[in-house]
Amino acid sequence: MIQNIFAEALLAAIPDLPEDQIRAGIEIPKEKTMGDFAFPCFRLAKAFRKAPAMIAPEIAEKLKDNPLFEKVEAVGPYVNVFIDKEHWAQSVIRDFMEADQYGSGTEGIREDGTRKNIVLDYSSINVAKPFHIGHLRTTVIGNSIKKLHEFLGYNTISVNHLGDWGTQFGKMAVAYQKWGDPETVDARGVRGLMDLYVRFHEEAKKDPSLDDEARAAFTRMENNDEEILSLWQRFVDISLKEVSRVYDLLDVQFDSYNGESFYRDKMDAPIALLREKGLLKESEGAQVVDLSEFNMPPCLVLKSDGSSIYATRDIAAAIYRKNTYDFAKCLYVTATEQILHFSQVFKVIELMGYDWYADLVHIPYGYVSLEEGKLSTREGNVIFLEDLLNEAIAKTRDIMNEKNPDLENLEEVAQQVGVGAVVFHDLFNNRIKDVTFSWDNVLNFDGETGPYVQYTFARCSSVLRKAGKLEKKVPDASKLTDEYAQEIIKLIEDFPNRVREAAKKYEPYIITRYTVAVATAYNKFYHENSILNAEDAETRFARLYLTKMVAYILKTGLSLIGVKAPERM
Repeated sequence: MIQNIFAEALLAAIPDLPEDQIRAGIEIPKEKTMGDFAFPCFRLAKAFRKAPAMIAPEIAEKLKDNPLFEKVEAVGPYVNVFIDKEHWAQSVIRDFMEADQYGSGTEGIREDGTRKNIVLDYSSINVAKPFHIGHLRTTVIGNSIKKLHEFLGYNTISVNHLGDWGTQFGKMAVAYQKWGDPETVDARGVRGLMDLYVRFHEEAKKDPSLDDEARAAFTRMENNDEEILSLWQRFVDISLKEVSRVYDLLDVQFDSYNGESFYRDKMDAPIALLREKGLLKESEGAQVVDLSEFNMPPCLVLKSDGSSIYATRDIAAAIYRKNTYDFAKCLYVTATEQILHFSQVFKVIELMGYDWYADLVHIPYGYVSLEEGKLSTREGNVIFLEDLLNEAIAKTRDIMNEKNPDLENLEEVAQQVGVGAVVFHDLFNNRIKDVTFSWDNVLNFDGETGPYVQYTFARCSSVLRKAGKLEKKVPDASKLTDEYAQEIIKLIEDFPNRVREAAKKYEPYIITRYTVAVATAYNKFYHENSILNAEDAETRFARLYLTKMVAYILKTGLSLIGVKAPERM
């Protein structure tokens, strides 16, 4: 990479400065007129016993004869360099041509060739409740983080930790026994179950004893009561049948659907270890772990009736995953409201003596709310995710029927673009940012959107189809020195960095916004330069090869956020 070459030139010019400090010090100026890279000399003042503004000209003098640099300037305390355009294009093309999969990496592969395991816990839908837009974020963020790590060589294990255990199933069982109609539930599926859940909470406001019945029903579940477990299994089967349609639309798959119920026979050992280490304390009849010295409230492990709670099952799940997968990291993608919960769980695991507690990572994301107010399953104030995705597909279909009615595979493309628009919109901002759901915003296909990036990829594909098969030769880099080609070249070189940054920070939006930047740069290049009818054969081939590189970057970038790239739109 060009930045590495600049770092090596600086290292030769300043041999006394450690290499890591040189690399860390390199900056990219905000203004293009200030150069491609800059190096501030502030850290050198003490060693050189000179002002930074006096050191910069000395370093610039040592760099000026390097053929890599078109121009070297000392501006105050900074050394600014302009990279030779042809050299830059040549370097990026070479790296691209030599790579099996440009931008990927081997961070996840050990020296012996085995892959490190990454367990990802995301989506984690609640059985018997709607798969609504509030679950979209965890699902698409987790799916993208999985794809990023796979691209870097890790072996990923995706877990859908189903919310299929707990007092809410006691509520569902009571509601079904009191007001449920099997035919209605069969016909309405999860929507019928949600109707019962909403009714339970309405009735419980008038008759609080219903909550006691629900708790008793859940205790019966934990004691393997066949009648209650039979109802519970019915709720699970109905839910999984319906949510599978949504996962199919999103093209999201999981390696495991082991939910909370899976751990109901795996909690005894952790609880026994907590007792053995003297960590369990009684509090108002319940069993808790005191975390006051860590500025956290106590972690509830067993309720006063002896039944388990989320924390109990999450502790058991973490231990099971470590024993089963020997993970390098276990990632939990859940909302910000669970930050305290996971802080408590991770601290308890540390206190239990497990040194791998540091490999447990909570990845929080912001809230999703409706313009009308907060999402609430209890109040029935939700938008089903399946409805949202189907609406997006229908709108896309209408647009395509109007603009390109003869498009092959129109239904398939409408699904790829419609679903892609929803996913791209969700991943466009920092994950911690709260999102207010708006139909108009999600289904707006103009501007910095998924359809815009997809359309640019389709444009690249069209150009390449018309060109026919490209020769197997190295493009002439001197034909790619105009400002529009150079902007693309610089972005392509940065792709591996963006992938690593997105994976390290668990931030898919870095890739999402990057694809917009590449698409924008290519569209400017496309409008300013003739490609198929270029002035000579070498220029034509170079521009076509650049188009091929952009097509790869866009398709790969979109795939890393879970969005398809249709070749025709």
